[in-house]
This record gives sequence, structure tokens and C-alpha cells, in this order.
Amino acid sequence: MSQSTLEAAKPVRGAAFAFIFGTALINAISFGIMIPILPNLIKQFSGGDTAVASEWTVLFSTVWGAMQFISGPVLGILSDRFGRRPVMLISIFGLCIDFLFMAFAPTIAWLFVGRVLNGMTAASFSTANAYVADITAPENRARNFGLIGSAFGFGFIIGPAIGGLLGGISLRLPFMLAAALCLINGLYGFFVLPESLPVERRTSKVNWARANPLGSIQFLRLHARLGALVSIGFLFQLSHTVLPTVFVLYMGYRYGWTPTTLGGVFAATGISQVLVQVGLVGPVVKRIGERGALLLGVGAGCLGFLVYAFATSAVAYFAAIPVFAMTGFINPGLQGLMTRRVGPQNQGQLQGVSQSVQGIASIVGPSLFGFTFSWAIRNNATLHLPGLPILISSGLLAVAFVLALVAAKAPPTVMEARNS
Repeated sequence: MSQSTLEAAKPVRGAAFAFIFGTALINAISFGIMIPILPNLIKQFSGGDTAVASEWTVLFSTVWGAMQFISGPVLGILSDRFGRRPVMLISIFGLCIDFLFMAFAPTIAWLFVGRVLNGMTAASFSTANAYVADITAPENRARNFGLIGSAFGFGFIIGPAIGGLLGGISLRLPFMLAAALCLINGLYGFFVLPESLPVERRTSKVNWARANPLGSIQFLRLHARLGALVSIGFLFQLSHTVLPTVFVLYMGYRYGWTPTTLGGVFAATGISQVLVQVGLVGPVVKRIGERGALLLGVGAGCLGFLVYAFATSAVAYFAAIPVFAMTGFINPGLQGLMTRRVGPQNQGQLQGVSQSVQGIASIVGPSLFGFTFSWAIRNNATLHLPGLPILISSGLLAVAFVLALVAAKAPPTVMEARNS
């Protein structure tokens, strides 16, 4: 490619990355809007019965994760064959339809259908990662993955605030706004977003044998250490599900914090992680590499969870927030390492496999941590350890740290490049 062609491509790539960043931000805001609203809407459909609403909420989360597990590899392979753009647009418009189901659902069954549809089409984050890998040089991928992660951080700070504000007017109104945001984003992408994967770099056909969670195992076996790296991502995702599952209950039980205080704590946590992802990922990766960033993030997460589990005061808890914020290095370092191990025609399949594995974590996590927490506080007289589920999360990241020491050590070999 000539120098003039490369120079001409830079503005296009910059505009494309800006759209991907915007997509991640809008999707995160849309999901964040649901956090304070969806449980209350489910409760409303359940006749105000909190116990029944809790059971429905667990079912919603589990089925959504199951849909991710099943559909992730399919969408990933389709993006390798037909391009990233159509899969992203399907995902964005699918999310819009999901929010419309929530906004106008007459029964909880319709609400459930909306979540199933969203679980089937929610490929925007994984396809966005494949898109970033397409348009970014390998040495800059970790930095850009960090920026994409910061978009989600911003969204989860802004979204709950918007949801809470509009939810005070009507529980349906936040979902209408979320649907409108997704529609605008989808229309912009339809008319403006360029395709990142040229025809000559796509797979020649859809390999349906690998377009399922079990078939994707063969894909991992063809690339040395890739399975271990995906396992690290699974352990991180599984440990992270402790946050939405028990942290509100845990902090209320242990410290007596009010919803207002909890909002401030979550905002401080989100802002600290955004600062890491925006300001530190690039320089740190440049200094210590993707492997170093991954180890730093996993180690910090392990330590942060450990302090959270045993912190007996608010001061000790807040002291761990900047430590835990360094988990913002995990995904950029991990994605940078994984994307180096496959060719451009397999980036979508890689992200689909990764999404499927995260779906497993979304299925297992709520039950693991929810039941552990209830057991711990019921047996508090004999075992005073309400932070037991958080301690388990720390242990999961300790395992991930050991795995990362081995899996992230060697660069891709010539054989790996050929297999790609």
C-alpha cells in the first residue's frame, strides 16, 4: 500500500473508531439505564411480591447469559464471513427492539421475550472488538481496547443516573429513551459506518461445525495458548459477576449504607476505572507490554477483592477503590494478546468464542455468589464472613494470575500464524 493511500485511510479509520466508541458508550448508557429500573418493572408485573420478582430476575439473567453462550460463536463466524458492519447493525437494532419490548410489554412474558431477543443479538461489544482489531495496528490495540472499555465505564456512570431520574416519572420512560438512542446509533451506522473487513480477508464460507459453543473448542485448540487466555477472560468475568449480584446487599448489610451512599460509591468506582482506561492503559502497555498490563490488572483485582472482603470500615473499603480500578488493564492487555494470535479472517470467531465463554460466567455467577452470600449471613454466628463471595472472587483472580504467568509468556509462533 502506498504512503498516500495510508494517509488517506487514517481519517476513515479515525471516524470508524469514533463510531465504535460511540456505539459502546450508547450501549453502556442503555444497559445502565436498566439497572435501577428493570427489577422494579419486574416487581410491578409480579404484583409487588419481592420474592417472586427476585426469582424472575435470576431467570432473566440466566437466560440472557445462555443466549450469549449459544449465539456468540454464530455471530462471530458470520462477521468473519459477511463483515463486521451487518452484524453490528443487527445487534444495535436488536437492542432497540428489546427496549421497545420493555417499554410496551403488557405482561412479564413479553418482557421475557425481549430479553431473549437481546441475548441472541447482543454482539455489539464483541463485534466492536473485532472491528477495532481490523482497523488498528497490533501494537496500538491494547490502547484502543482500553478506550472502548472506558466508553462502557462512562455509560455505566451516566446510565443509572438517567434511569433513576426518568424512572421517577414512569418506569417505561427510561426504556423508550434507550430504544431511541439505539435507533439513532443504528441509523447513523447504517448510513455512515464503513466495513472494516475487506472481501479478500473474509472466510470463504461459514463453518457451521464451529458455529456453536462445542465446535468453537476446536478453534481454540488450533491456536497455542489461546484457550488459556480465553480461560483468563472467563475467570475475570465470573469474578466480576459478584459486583451486580451481592455488592448492594453486602454493603448495606456490613456498613449500613443508604442508596444515596451506594450511588456515590459506584460513581467513584466507575470514575476511577475510566481514568485508568483513558489515561494509563496506553503508557503502561508501552512501558511493560500487554502481558505486564494483564498481570498488573489481575493482581490488583485479586488484592482489591481481598480488601473488600475483609474491610471492616468504610475507610478501608474506599482505600481499595484505586487498587481495584487497575482491573481496567485486564481487558486491553488480554484482547491485545488474543488478537495477535489469530489472523484478520478469524477475529470475529475469536470474539464470538470469548462472548460465549462470558455467557457461561453470566449463567453461573449469580447463583454461585448469591447462594454463597445468603449462606454466609445465615451462618454469621458460627462463621463471621459476610464477604465470603467476594473472597471467592479474589481466589478466582489468583488462579487467573497464575494462568497468565504461563499463557501470556510466549509470543505467537510461526505455526500459529500459519494456522490463522
